[in-house]
Order: sequence, then structure tokens, then C-alpha cells
Amino acid sequence: MSTSFLRPNNLSQKMMRVIFSIYIGVAGLITGAQFLTEYLKTQDSIINELQQLEETVGEPISASLWQYDYNQLEVLTSGLMKMPIIEGVDIFDQHGKTMISKRSYDPSSVPLAIFDSESKLNWTLKEKEMFLGSLTLYSSSEIVLDRVLFGFSLIAITAIVKISILFWLFTWAFDRYLAKPLTALVSQVDDIQLNKNIDKRINLADLDDNEISQLQDHMNMMLSAMEGNREQLLEDEQSKRNWLEAAVAERTAELQLLNDKLKYLATRDSLTGILNRGSFFETAQQLLDLSKRQNSTATFVLMDLDEFKLVNDTHGHFIGDKVLNQFTQTIQTYLRKSDLIGRVGGEEFAIFLPDTDLDAAFQLADKIREAVSRSTIELDGLTVTYTVSIGIDASMPTDHKIDDLFKRADLKLYDAKDKGRNRVEK
Repeated sequence: MSTSFLRPNNLSQKMMRVIFSIYIGVAGLITGAQFLTEYLKTQDSIINELQQLEETVGEPISASLWQYDYNQLEVLTSGLMKMPIIEGVDIFDQHGKTMISKRSYDPSSVPLAIFDSESKLNWTLKEKEMFLGSLTLYSSSEIVLDRVLFGFSLIAITAIVKISILFWLFTWAFDRYLAKPLTALVSQVDDIQLNKNIDKRINLADLDDNEISQLQDHMNMMLSAMEGNREQLLEDEQSKRNWLEAAVAERTAELQLLNDKLKYLATRDSLTGILNRGSFFETAQQLLDLSKRQNSTATFVLMDLDEFKLVNDTHGHFIGDKVLNQFTQTIQTYLRKSDLIGRVGGEEFAIFLPDTDLDAAFQLADKIREAVSRSTIELDGLTVTYTVSIGIDASMPTDHKIDDLFKRADLKLYDAKDKGRNRVEK
């Protein structure tokens, strides 16, 4: 029962835990306040007793000080130390110097709280009071606790007994009127759900007219409504399923077309429409591998438009884009379907020619160079001409990567640039 109270797993136990947690908290606060009040009252009472003792022994101690009778003074302080409320005695002379200091406790184990009462020691001579020193009596929290502990223990035991009785009574009441009906309700609902038998109705025995009985009636009404609408729901579900299957098939076809289009666009240069750098090199590598398996020669052609930056700076990027598009169209008129073309840089283009030796590639490249040099762009009365430099190199049996061909063709392209541009180097 204590485990279910600390870790409740149903509504009744949770409610009981909340109620008793609040009750125990309030009872603890009230009991604590009672204990603190009793403690403070007892402490005040002990302080009054210390003051009365000081009044009682003050005159004998003053007489001993006046007569310098230290033996009598020692006897008086020893007698004070034997009293149950005394924890210590200090006697100081008129200069504040300690004459006697006694403690009933070990200095290494000082009580939790020490409080004291101090009085002056005077001697009357010829109707004149003379200040001889002071007397301080000490008491502690342990003495206060000894006095209040018994009464407080009775209060605590009484509270524990009341809490225990109330706990078991509340446990029985919650279990009888809430936990058992709810458990029976849940069990019957689970049985209906497990067997999928909505024809069955919930029937709790010995149930009073309360919220749980109302819940039972509402659930039975819900089951009746479910039974009446089940066939309609099944028909609606089948109709929706047919519609959904048709919609999914149509959407799947649309997505497939869109996916194919996206794949195509991902491989293309957005301006010229030919292969972009990544797709060109990937496909060229596959064609190079095929050429090696067939023991045939392939040629890599690398082209760069001459002074293209000057075209952009002089005429603007719009004209520059026109030049790039016209250049691409010019190249494609000379290529076979098996040839591969791609844009590999800003104004740099590449062609991969399968099954083509170096001489045939040179002739093709020179034709492209001549056609480009004759090309012009007319726009708003402005005529723009441009040329191209080309480097070519053929594959060798030791070539395994397309990058090897690209690097050699790039060196040839630089040779063409160094030799005056508008030329082909092999």
C-alpha cells in the first residue's frame, strides 16, 4: 500500500496522495509552529529562573568579593553549577577581568545554542553602592529541549496515530467508491475493444446514481451510435480508399516526371543547356573506361574564348551571355550524337570524342575555330566578334582518369594562348 501511495498508478491513489500530502504538510507546519512556540516559552521561563538565581546568590557573591573570600566564592559557583538549568558561570571584577569561569560541557562539544543572563555585583557601604563586578549565568538549548521534548513527543505520537487511522479510512473509501468501479469500467471497455464487439454494453453492478453511473450511460450511448454508423463508415472508408489510391497513382506519375526533369536540370548548365562541369566529367570518365575496354582512342578537346572578359567589360554581361549561347550552338553543329560537350568554366568548354584519334580531332577542332572566328552578334547596331583557342590531346593506354586527359589538354590550351590565340594546339 505504501508503494502504491508513493507511486500511484490510478486516479484514486493519486487523489489520496494529494489529499494526504496536503494534510501531512499542514499538520507538519502546525506541529512545527507549536514546537517553536513551546520552545520559546520554555526558554523565556529558564531566563527568568536564571535572573531569580542571580538575585538570590548576588548578595552572597558580592559579600565574598568584598571580603576577598575566594574559598566562599568557589563554593557558591560550584553550587550554582550543580543546578539543572545552569550550563556555565562567569564572574568578572570591576575592570571586566575574569575571576571565575566554569562550564558543565566539554569545549569540543558546545551545545547548539547558548543564552545567558547577566547582573551587576554591588556592595553598599555607608549608603553608597560600590560596583564590584558582574555575574553571568548560562543555559543552553539542550536544557530547553529536555523540558519540551516529552510534551512534544506526545503531540507527535498523537498526530501519527490520527494520520494512520485517517490514511486507512481514506484508502478503504477511495477503493470502495472510486477505484473498484473505475477498474470494472476499464475492464469491460478493454473486453469490448479486444473482441471488437460493439453490440455488447457496459454493466457495472451495485452502482449508485453518481458520476460513474453517468459515465457508464454515456459510454453505452456512444457504443449504440458506433453500432448504428459502422456500416456507413465502412462504405465511406472504401470510397475514400478508392479515391486516395487513384490520387496517389496520379501524384506518383507527376512526381516521377518532375523527378526526371529535376535530374535532367541538375546535370545541365543553366545558361547554355549543355552538361555542367560535374556531369561532363562523370560521363566522360565512363566513356573513357569504355574506350579502354574496346582498345580504341578517345580525344579530349578543351576550348577557351579569347579575351572574353573584355567582351563582358566592354559590352556587358547580356552580350557575353549571347556570345556563350551562340558559341555553344556553333560547336554542336559539328558534333556527332556520340560526342560529349560540357561547360567546365566561365568561358571554358570541353568536348570528349570517343573512337577518335588526334588527327581527326584536330581537323574537327580547326573547323570549329574557323566557324567561331566568322561568327558575329548584331545587337542595336553593334557588331561583336570573338575567337577561341583550343587544346587537344588523345588518350593513352596508361590513362585511367579523365583528369589526366584534361590536364594535358589544358597545357595545350595554354600553348595556344601563348602563341597568339585563335589557334589549335595538339
